[in-house]
Amino acid sequence: DTIKGEIAAMRTLTDKPFGVNLAQMFIRDLPGMVDFVTQNEISFVTTSAGDPSALAPQLKDLGITVFHVVPTLRGAEKAIAAGVDGLVVEGAEGGGFKNADGASTLVLVPEIAKRFDVPIIAAGGIVDGPSMAAALAMGADGVQMGTRMVASAESPIHDNWKQSIVNGSEADTVMVNRHHRPAMRVFASDKARALEAANEPAALDIDAMMGTYFGGDMESGFAMSGQVQGRIDAVRPVADVLREAWEDCQSVLRTLGTAAAEGSISA
Repeated sequence: DTIKGEIAAMRTLTDKPFGVNLAQMFIRDLPGMVDFVTQNEISFVTTSAGDPSALAPQLKDLGITVFHVVPTLRGAEKAIAAGVDGLVVEGAEGGGFKNADGASTLVLVPEIAKRFDVPIIAAGGIVDGPSMAAALAMGADGVQMGTRMVASAESPIHDNWKQSIVNGSEADTVMVNRHHRPAMRVFASDKARALEAANEPAALDIDAMMGTYFGGDMESGFAMSGQVQGRIDAVRPVADVLREAWEDCQSVLRTLGTAAAEGSISA
């Protein structure tokens, strides 16, 4: 019902296409979720945290555009084999669920872009115009901002989490469950640092996570956050973040184009 309410709210805010993410590790009833997507007339879906072949073929047969989140080249190969329309390529510096063997966005995006002729969305370390321009230069067709959007005025999470991002540095995240599953890059709370140091498995307790998300208890669950938090210095409205990022991205690209034309930069 909560998701239905969010979808209804989105339709009052825009007449543009929008989509939903299906994180498969949290979905027990995959056929039921496919029915939910079609009943709510969703035309775009990103799938993640699971086998893309479990959902992509069914969704595509229904005329739905499907992108899959991939943390490795091997993951991209599996997603393409499953028939997805595009890829969200997420580097290991990003927050949230990770592949412990994943590489950075700087490595993954150009490697995957040169191999597959599908739209690519770069994620992990994207926070502003310069990072957006860098992603486009590497072959991405668009970007996804996670940590930056968590620390937005509109984000429903507790202000304690937002302030941990604003006050944190790039060194204030850890990857828990690096040798277990699911690996996660999270804010370096005392609990997270202790688990990482001891290499102990971190249980994914949904109630504890809700205590962090909405209750503000930073030692209860895990506040997922990327290393790019070190470049975020304020909680800001989403519209301002996106407007400034796009304007700065265009400025960076123009500057580089002019410099290349004048010969002031060269290979």
